[in-house]
Amino acid sequence: MEFLVDVRVSLPPEMAAEQRQQLLAAELKRGRELVAAGHIQGIWRIPGAVRNVGIWNARDATELHQLIASLPLFPWLAADVTALATHPLNA
Repeated sequence: MEFLVDVRVSLPPEMAAEQRQQLLAAELKRGRELVAAGHIQGIWRIPGAVRNVGIWNARDATELHQLIASLPLFPWLAADVTALATHPLNA
């Protein structure tokens, strides 16, 4: 099942620079694992914000939640999720 996932990250301004860099590196590593596993099919940054949108693939909403929760930045993110259905033009 495909989902449109809109993620906004809000790291606290008082977070130490070293911790921020470690989190971002861990997030990139986990993101690459999710791409390699086929869970993230496409992802785009939104200019001017710490935000991205992507097409994610999961068995169901429960698995999608588990995948999003596996992101190192999960405690500092908000995600809007929209389930997607096949359009007749893509059939």
